[in-house]
Amino acid sequence: MLKELKKNIERTLVRWAFYFFSWLFRTLPYSIIKVISNGLLAMVYFVLRRMRKAAMSTLSIAFGKEKSQAELEKICKDCFHNAGRAAIEIGSFTTRPALIKATFSFEGNSREHLDAALKEGHGVIGISAHFGNFPMMLLFLAQMGYHTNAIIRPNRDQIIEKDFQASRSRLGLKTVHSYPRETCVAQSLKALRDKELLVVLLDQNTGSKSGVYVDFFGQKAGTATGPIIFSMRTGAPLLPIFTLRQGDSDKHKVVIEKHFYLEQKATDEETIQYNVQKLTNIIEGYIRKYPTEWGWMHRRWKSRPRSAEAEELARSTHVA
Repeated sequence: MLKELKKNIERTLVRWAFYFFSWLFRTLPYSIIKVISNGLLAMVYFVLRRMRKAAMSTLSIAFGKEKSQAELEKICKDCFHNAGRAAIEIGSFTTRPALIKATFSFEGNSREHLDAALKEGHGVIGISAHFGNFPMMLLFLAQMGYHTNAIIRPNRDQIIEKDFQASRSRLGLKTVHSYPRETCVAQSLKALRDKELLVVLLDQNTGSKSGVYVDFFGQKAGTATGPIIFSMRTGAPLLPIFTLRQGDSDKHKVVIEKHFYLEQKATDEETIQYNVQKLTNIIEGYIRKYPTEWGWMHRRWKSRPRSAEAEELARSTHVA
């Protein structure tokens, strides 16, 4: 009873904060928002102690043997700063669509790579991560005229999620909610069969029931198999897509690599395992190169393979 009451109070406070800042970002000129953002971000970083602790734990797992404690703390602080700036940009740019095209652009031959993949005629599966200002990257692709669909985990607050979805729709981005699973699969396959772009963020923890375990920073990480299954069923190519903030500015470059197809193995299970690992390696490569762009707050290794769980249980029993 008390736990449920506490949850409702927290959700209400979050909702009020969301509407207040949404109003603020709509009302103030963006130049003023940029000026006050640094102080606001410093305050938020200080308050979010639990999230800082989670981020440092994840960083220690990934880089503990490669970087010093001071380096990890610097990455953590910069990560929160970038995430906060991204949130402020989202709140500001969604009400000022012209700023999306003004601050985002394709890097090098990225647009040619996207066009070439779409010309294959099977739809395109964009592979990305919670990296950089990825929500604005999705809106940028839609604003540039590409029929863009994104698999998105809905916000726990259904009222806020309705506002988010309305904003995405208004700006041309099609939402595919990650659950119910049957609906997600049906909408994803339809987007590909309609020869559109479907973007999947493949860097979140997924249990063994709906994913496979692959190596990620030297640890086994539960990873979704959806992109591989979709490609197997439609023949759609895979296309790595990421966005990078340019220094300390509000400019972003969208980096798109050349598309490729699944590498077939002896069995479907081996094909899935191999290709999920291949995509995860690409994501890890970007994170290693630009560590402050990734969301280290996420518990990427929360799920464990059964063998690892059994070994851990055996050790704890032996100690007891």
